[in-house]
Formats: sequence, structure tokens, C-alpha cells
Amino acid sequence: MVLETQHLVLRQLTLNDTDALLPVLGDAEAMVYYPHPFSRDEVGEFISRQLTRYAETSHGLWAILLKSSGELIGDCGLALQDVENRKEIEIGYHLRRDHWHNGYATEAARACIRHAFYTLHAKQVICMIRPENRPSRRVAERNGMAAGKLVFWHGFNHLIYAISQE
Repeated sequence: MVLETQHLVLRQLTLNDTDALLPVLGDAEAMVYYPHPFSRDEVGEFISRQLTRYAETSHGLWAILLKSSGELIGDCGLALQDVENRKEIEIGYHLRRDHWHNGYATEAARACIRHAFYTLHAKQVICMIRPENRPSRRVAERNGMAAGKLVFWHGFNHLIYAISQE
């Protein structure tokens, strides 16, 4: 276990999570703001990237499990990103569609922001969100993040949401 909240446990992903994560990252509606939904092989590659991040930086995107059942319902975590020639800690989150509108993305993201500030001693956490992605923008805003600069990143415009440690 990496983090625990009222309703959730976040832990490192493993390649054994591929099939459980596929309904999240492979869902065309959930991934509408990505170039395409992930295939099973791409979900495995996504998890492999997280395993590399864990080894290199001690963080990455983690599995989100419901405390009540232990069911994997998504991922949330921190990734070091290169944004306009600066290294930034970005929070990312993906949630299985049948668990939307329960506050889980907000709850998981809030725990990750605290982890970035109090364990990693980050001064700032960002979230890069495509402007048309209103649901992700609302999660960021509920966690106290404010929209700032618009950047072109990985082929798309993204708003940079940010929060600084107080």
C-alpha cells in the first residue's frame, strides 16, 4: 500500500493488473481525451512505464482499489513530466466509468497531492488537462488547483492546473 483514504487504497500497479485496468484505459468514452483507447498490450506497456517510474523516482501512477471490496477501479498518482523544458510533478487519474460521480477521483487525487507535498517535498503539483475535458478540470478545481497557461503538449492543447504548497 502506498496511500490510504476514507474509501480507497492506492498501491503500486503490477503486470497482473492488466486485465483489471483494461476496462478503464480501454474504454473509448473514458479515454475520449486521449488519442485512442488502449489495447490490452498498451495497458501492459502503461503498467511497465509505471514500474520504471517507481524504480527511478519512487512514484508513478498507482492502482486505485475500493477499500470495501479490494476491486481495482482505476489509477491515480504522480509522474515527473517535461513541460516546456521544466521538470514538473504532474498528477494523473483515470477511473472506470461505472465509478464516476462518487468522488473517488477527487479523493485519490487529493491524497496524491498531499503525498507530493509532504513526502516528496514538492513545491508545486500540476495537472495537464485538455480544455474540453470538463470532468477532469472539475476534479482539479475541487482539489484547489487553478488553471493557468495553455500549452501544446504531446500533440494537443492542455491547460496547466497548478497548486503550490502553502
